Amino acid sequence: MSTLRDLAEEHTGLGPADIDHLHRLAGDWQLLSDLSFADLLMWVPVKREEGQPREYLCVAQVRPTTAPTAYQDDQVGKIVGGPEVAHLDIAFAQERIWREGDPVWYGDTPARHEAIPVRLRDPNDHEEGYSEVIAVIGRDTNLSTARTPSQLELNYLTTADDLAQMVSDGTFPPPRHPGETTSAPRVGDGLVRLDAGGKVTYASPNAQSAYRRLGFNAHLVGEELSALTSRLAADPLEGNDASERILSALRGESPPRQEMEARGATVLIRALPLLPAGVPIGALVLVRDVTEVRRRDRALMTKDATIREIHHRVKNNLQTVAALLRLQARRVDAPEAKLALQESVRRVASIALVHETLSMSSDEAVDFDGIVDRVATAATEVAATSIPVKMRREGTFGVLPAEIATSLVMVLNELLINAVEHGFPAAEDDDDLVPAPTEESGEVVVSAHRFRKQLHVTVADNGQGLPEDFRADDTHRLGLQIVRALATGELRGSIELRNRAGGGTEAVLVVPLGKR
Repeated sequence: MSTLRDLAEEHTGLGPADIDHLHRLAGDWQLLSDLSFADLLMWVPVKREEGQPREYLCVAQVRPTTAPTAYQDDQVGKIVGGPEVAHLDIAFAQERIWREGDPVWYGDTPARHEAIPVRLRDPNDHEEGYSEVIAVIGRDTNLSTARTPSQLELNYLTTADDLAQMVSDGTFPPPRHPGETTSAPRVGDGLVRLDAGGKVTYASPNAQSAYRRLGFNAHLVGEELSALTSRLAADPLEGNDASERILSALRGESPPRQEMEARGATVLIRALPLLPAGVPIGALVLVRDVTEVRRRDRALMTKDATIREIHHRVKNNLQTVAALLRLQARRVDAPEAKLALQESVRRVASIALVHETLSMSSDEAVDFDGIVDRVATAATEVAATSIPVKMRREGTFGVLPAEIATSLVMVLNELLINAVEHGFPAAEDDDDLVPAPTEESGEVVVSAHRFRKQLHVTVADNGQGLPEDFRADDTHRLGLQIVRALATGELRGSIELRNRAGGGTEAVLVVPLGKR
């Protein structure tokens, strides 16, 4: 399915500013659809040769949550012309809202057509204040459930007509505030309509309930909402801020949304000016009781903090274990025992690195590049080699989940230690059967890339290579046994060790990144 921007750029002559305005309108028009009890279709004129009849392309569609839809099928991407778009032509050419006309039928569904021209307000045109019409909104109402409207429905429809006029004027939707999401309170969450003086002329039952949660038990109609909201707030500064936002909407401004707390309840408030034909007639205030949502958010934050604290304590405990092993290694005289303890210290320390990173993360995932760089640096610092060895990383591992990161860091730790110690053994190494490397300095390269939901990792060195009789599945080295067990078991991947064509050794690891 093509996006609004794709369709507009391919089939119309609209500019970037026009398309951005249509995007903002599509981000806020669920409000108009719900208040209208109608489907909204955004029609833009298709590019045409001079003299050809005008055709329209549907670039966006929204269905009401307050009434049945008039369209069972998606209309986006449909191009129409001729008598079918006569109402769109009138609204586009005469630059006015079209409401006349008899009901039409879509299959077995009767519907009423309306057409609303969409203007983009030109801030540089101080004389007229508007640019030309750039699109038309078709407002199509399903009439199959028509009945005498209730007070709620009458207020919804009146407010919808005011917003429709503002769309035609170019004053709706309001500008998007930086960092603000579009998950505003919906019509069904709670609606309050204010007159020009700021007094409530209508409050929906859900809006009444939201203010009751804040501590106001009387009826809202007749109350001055800004003063009432200020009185109810637990925090006076928060109350004054909420009050000022309602007043700014009455002045024709579009303030950002705000949450307000009182008596243990939290309510999200959004105030919109009502300016049909440029005349300020009041404001529309949408409210939503988000108490349970914020309670769950706080519970999740507490859980996240607890998990991070656990990772921090695990890291501390692992560092303590590493310190004890290091202390024990100093007291051991047998070279093999000392070496085994030192290797255990490195393995424990590499796992501690993962938990240290997780303790500073807000989720169970880590940026693995930093961990690899620290493990690689540690490998070159502790290993005894015949020549200086440099570590280098190519590509990026990206963010990895904790269950992959913990096993992968142990595998890489073993592979890096092996690459350094066995690729560039110290002069006193007993294995003199394989010639030493000819380069003046050694290099170990860790490369990583992602391909088809797999992580491909290669650890390559320019050292002395593997012995001719080397078999990875028949090795007695503990480090390589750990590598094979983790690579094929915990990581559910594969590992291959081989000599490089140009000399040296490379280990190729493939790890699936799908669901586990």
